[in-house]
Amino acid sequence: MHPGIAYAALAYLLWGLFPLYFRQLAAVPATEILVHRIVWSMAFVLIVLSWRRQWAWLGPVLRQPKVLGAFAASALLLSTNWLTYIWSVGHGHVIDASLGYFITPLVNVLLGYTVLHERPRHAQWAALALAAAGVLWLTVQAGQLPWIALVLAASFGSYGLLRKVAVLGALEGLTLETLLLAPAALIALVWWVSQGRGSFPAADAATNLWLIGVGPLTAIPLLLFAAGARRISLTTLGLLQYLGPTIQFLLGVWVFHEPFTAERGIGFALIWAGLLAYSADGWRVSRRSAVA
Repeated sequence: MHPGIAYAALAYLLWGLFPLYFRQLAAVPATEILVHRIVWSMAFVLIVLSWRRQWAWLGPVLRQPKVLGAFAASALLLSTNWLTYIWSVGHGHVIDASLGYFITPLVNVLLGYTVLHERPRHAQWAALALAAAGVLWLTVQAGQLPWIALVLAASFGSYGLLRKVAVLGALEGLTLETLLLAPAALIALVWWVSQGRGSFPAADAATNLWLIGVGPLTAIPLLLFAAGARRISLTTLGLLQYLGPTIQFLLGVWVFHEPFTAERGIGFALIWAGLLAYSADGWRVSRRSAVA
């Protein structure tokens, strides 16, 4: 297997299996898991940077208010995405979470049109229309918007847009984001521990290890993804990105036994049809460019 494909596929595989990990922390409040994810992610990436002696970028960045402001915005979007995802897994909405990441590529097209003034192709407009029809159908069936999926897709799509134009790579960017989020996270963690209200340190070692492990769990797939993205085409990367939400969807249906009715399946089918149109168009354009 091409090493780039292997790296990216492993990253998406790990992301797809996240619900199995976070279900081990179902008894811990989502906000507390978020705080631990920020703190231990920061600790992990700082260790990696120290091992690689990769600190030259930090000084210049700290002297650029615009860069800090952009990464503060991306950090808020990332924390919103993390909190929503953690809450959805802990409250039995894994299928809804998977829908969010199925929709994300189409949200990227919409953001490219509205923010970057890109011109989507006809097939991409058709894909967006099918996805919108699917969301509308799910809304009518449930009597409410599929807010979990929409928040996850909007936050991660917007985060991707900010990182697309950012000046830092994956490791440096995650380091800066966690550094910006860390003061509030550390204050909350110290408060909970001092008041005896938190779940850490827990009486059982397993819970402590699960909470500390969210740091490497967050950073390792991101580093694998960055390594893969540098080695393969965007078309291949775009096709691989469906691996994660597909695994999450299957876990929601077959492992966690979340309800999935035929009526709900129609909405998903419309969205999957949009993704098929989107992927086919990307493959066609890629092939045409390769021939040219």
